Amino acid sequence: MTFSVVSTSGHQGKSLVIDSGREMINVHDTSGHLLGSMSWGAIIERVLVNGEDARFAHCRTQPRAPLALKVRYTTPEGKQVDSLTGGIGGGGLFIESGAPLSPGTELTVEFALPDRPWDKLKAKAKVAWVRNKPERYLLFPGMGVQFMELDKKIQEQLVGLVDALNRSRNVS
Repeated sequence: MTFSVVSTSGHQGKSLVIDSGREMINVHDTSGHLLGSMSWGAIIERVLVNGEDARFAHCRTQPRAPLALKVRYTTPEGKQVDSLTGGIGGGGLFIESGAPLSPGTELTVEFALPDRPWDKLKAKAKVAWVRNKPERYLLFPGMGVQFMELDKKIQEQLVGLVDALNRSRNVS
């Protein structure tokens, strides 16, 4: 069964093709070429993982870029955990974790930017969404955290870093 995308801005002309035999949804471009697929199981998992708190997790107000940094986060109980980021932006970051905290959990994050490794930055944040298991063997489990309290100057540094990273990736 094929459904044409006619009103979703930026995706008009594409089509969703439901392959019930393989339990897949395929996305095709305007020429009919396959752009990607997702299994029904993956869609169901995504819906189940995304509760009310995470419904709009992907509606970011700031650009982001993939970047691995050491990060330490402190849970509400005072437990400190060292991990890595999988991406960062002016509005938050992704923390890799095999045991992500629940959406809505408030925490403190501490990290340093690559050009100032001696300058530890702190922010209050909350878990916006979680990925409980790896996806497509490329995306690690973890949690997307949204900054709640972040110094404006630090946010400007993050936005500048993300802009520079994204520009350099687009040039290559």
